[in-house]
Amino acid sequence: MSAWILLRGLTRESRHWGDFPQMLHDACPAMATHTLDLPGNGRLNEQASPTHVEAMAEHCRMQLREQGIAPPYFLLAMSLGAMVAVAWMSRHPEEISGGVLINTSLRPFSPFHHRLRPHNYLPLARLLLHGGTAEERECTILRLTSCNAERPETLAAWAAHARQNPVSSRNALRQLLAAARYRAPAARPAPPMLILASTQDRLVNPRCSRRLARCWKTDFAEHPGAGHDLPLDDGPWVAEQASLWLQDLARRPPFAIADDACRPKP
Repeated sequence: MSAWILLRGLTRESRHWGDFPQMLHDACPAMATHTLDLPGNGRLNEQASPTHVEAMAEHCRMQLREQGIAPPYFLLAMSLGAMVAVAWMSRHPEEISGGVLINTSLRPFSPFHHRLRPHNYLPLARLLLHGGTAEERECTILRLTSCNAERPETLAAWAAHARQNPVSSRNALRQLLAAARYRAPAARPAPPMLILASTQDRLVNPRCSRRLARCWKTDFAEHPGAGHDLPLDDGPWVAEQASLWLQDLARRPPFAIADDACRPKP
């Protein structure tokens, strides 16, 4: 039986999933759920973040081997973590039963100003260059990623995580570099995918997910009211979509590599 492997995004760690892993397990009780930290984040914050997404994927594979968690896996990943998932599915498709990609953006399918909305450039630059207290930094991140920034308990928890396992500015920049330089394959990786988007995503334009789903001919669903951090804004909806998708996959024939469905943008 496959297990869920959960991958978070830029400068985020396993604890930022909050209650979502339990929601996912409740929706898919037959499957174990495991969270991983990317190098430079969470319990791995003292490691140097790789500057290539492919290296992040290889590190995730190594972590699972060390923990004795054998493939096949289902990946559920968002943002930078979803890029890692795509690299993993491309390089080692035999290990992956399927992937749920949340609010990701991939070159060459979308232009840079869609992959990161322009009104975020200055706040993110200030975040990286000037820092501030853990509370100030996490308040900015919450405001950028959620449609409900009035979450005092979430903000307090995130600030505590940041104080306990701070992500260095150097590692944040290295992760940004990895995300900016990653180029996804034109042809869809072999494992089946469900792409989830948020209409109210203020960080990444949802057109990125829509176009990727159209080009790769994947399953797709869009939440009308959530922000970039879709599992935070509506975790039960994400868990339900993943569960319904698994049920549908069980009725399909084995997956095969899709033809190149869409001409990438330069």
